[in-house]
Amino acid sequence: MAGLVAGFVPAFIQENVDLSSRNTFGIHARARYFCAARSLQELRVALQFRRVRQLPLLVLGGGSNVLLCADYPGVVVQMALLGIEVLAERDGELLVRAASGESWHGFVQHCLQNGYFGLENLALIPGSVGAAPIQNIGAYGVEVRDLVSEVTVLDVGSGEIETLTAAQCEFDYRDSVFKGRLRGRKIVLDVTFRLHRQPRVNLSYSALAQALSEVTDPQPGDVFAAVCAIRSSKLPDPAVLGNAGSFFKNPVIAKASYEKLLQTYAGLPSYPVHDRAGQLSTATVKVPAAWLIEQAGWKGKSCGRAAVYQQQPLVLVNLGGATALELVALARQIMASVERLFDIRLEPEVQWIPTEPLD
Repeated sequence: MAGLVAGFVPAFIQENVDLSSRNTFGIHARARYFCAARSLQELRVALQFRRVRQLPLLVLGGGSNVLLCADYPGVVVQMALLGIEVLAERDGELLVRAASGESWHGFVQHCLQNGYFGLENLALIPGSVGAAPIQNIGAYGVEVRDLVSEVTVLDVGSGEIETLTAAQCEFDYRDSVFKGRLRGRKIVLDVTFRLHRQPRVNLSYSALAQALSEVTDPQPGDVFAAVCAIRSSKLPDPAVLGNAGSFFKNPVIAKASYEKLLQTYAGLPSYPVHDRAGQLSTATVKVPAAWLIEQAGWKGKSCGRAAVYQQQPLVLVNLGGATALELVALARQIMASVERLFDIRLEPEVQWIPTEPLD
């Protein structure tokens, strides 16, 4: 502690680091201090360093769901803890724990290759395992909350390690307790998933069912391959064209409002909504943001070097050298246009750092 007070900077903490390779948008922003925490000890020291210097803290996973709007004046910690292990197996059910720094897609592949089934619908989602419960990632009829058993976290203030059950994570659509009252207070160390030895193929998503319609008795590997093919056809590779996947959440609106909109927009799709307990809502429906954005005329449009992806209007892309200001301006224009046309306010799924007011 005395060394830190005297100005000592641990060797694994770098100064004035460009974060462009640490976020999938490829935005140029610098961190005053940066640490890739490869062990619990390094993480604890980085947190101690931050407390001594009285600096703000930003924890990153794969950087796939953030828009860095400015240089970060504090300590950026990127979780790099690795490890996958089977904790228990009984009656065809497995508990598989993965460290927060593991690649999400790599983890899905690992599970499929080893006969741990349940995650295949979530293939090719960018980011890390640790970010999955925070965002409650989901795709093609499956959400992470359907499979999480528990999450191990470190309390930023006390340094204590705690275990939260799935119920304590308060999962909701692209949401969790980590984005609410525990935001900035807990760091995800690892996640334990409840998976299965026997395939339980989920083809509830219509596009996935259609893609496998000619496959007799589809298996998890078929689902994995189909999901990868669909995502690759619609979504740009961040390594080629900077993006953070879906930029906006699909809005949830009252059924009465949806029925009113149908009178003008007969083709407006909708999807069922489930509450935190997993119960089907009878009062609300989810409508696709991509459809709203395309109807508002934004598909393929640009703002400087930021653009709406031609193949999927839910995705904003960096055409090369885009600034956060350009992406924010484009997002705001889309939001205003959709609200003016449909009286629906889009909400960004991507986290803006620092958080900017949307009003």
